[in-house]
Amino acid sequence: MNKPPAVTPRLSNAKPASRQNIPPESAGRPTPAALPPAADGVRLQKVLAQAGVASRRAAEEMIASGRVEVDGLIVTEQGRRVDPTTAVIRVDGVRVVVRSDLVHLALNKPRGWHSTMSDELGRPCVGDIVAERVAAGQRLFHVGRLDAETEGLLLLTNDGELSHRLMHPSYEVGKTYLATVQGEVLRGVGKTLRDGIELDDGPVRVDRFRVIELGAGRSLVEIELHEGRKHIVRRLLDAVGHPVTRLVRTRIGPVSLRDQRPGSLRVLGRDEIGALYEMVGL
Repeated sequence: MNKPPAVTPRLSNAKPASRQNIPPESAGRPTPAALPPAADGVRLQKVLAQAGVASRRAAEEMIASGRVEVDGLIVTEQGRRVDPTTAVIRVDGVRVVVRSDLVHLALNKPRGWHSTMSDELGRPCVGDIVAERVAAGQRLFHVGRLDAETEGLLLLTNDGELSHRLMHPSYEVGKTYLATVQGEVLRGVGKTLRDGIELDDGPVRVDRFRVIELGAGRSLVEIELHEGRKHIVRRLLDAVGHPVTRLVRTRIGPVSLRDQRPGSLRVLGRDEIGALYEMVGL
């Protein structure tokens, strides 16, 4: 009795090698040809072009080479239509945000400004910086907050689900800070912080710590952690005997402050948005 020919698992060019786990076609997963036709919506290559991924011609080549995924399935036929408001589209495994109404911004919050959209006491706040956008109809909110005396990176968006997940402790989104502290930090302080410290509201430990500069009775240190408790960095460094005199948040997950001036806004790039979505499982 002749054995049936072996079925070779199909590789997906839309996923990086670390995500290749595609069963053989005999396992029941639809192949590109088996995808149901979509009569309504917008042509996929047009959606990709409008999202800034590539020109329509280049998008067609991406589709033909199996680099584009829609709702978890590879699309290789040209002219397929999708609903940009609901479709989950990935190119080379990276989520592409195609909804034109979504806004993702990075703000360098200045020192002394409050992380609120309005302030009844008239103090300077984040809402003042985005007032024109709000007046034009954009409903923006900040992802988490920084206390008034802490400066640096703050994300602003109208993407509710992304914002919720970025703030939820279960996703453990890392945040990086530069802190100028009193006193010269000794070598053992980093190990103490990485091992964990008991604060009045429970234990906490940092993911990474390094000393950048020492001298003149002060130190510049970099600290990374995924905790979101109030004043957590200041409390941690105070607990090891090095009160903070200046604190700047430089990174949230894959998004960095770069060389933004205080008070300036920057629209996040496609790769940054895709990386944020990937980090929180969207």
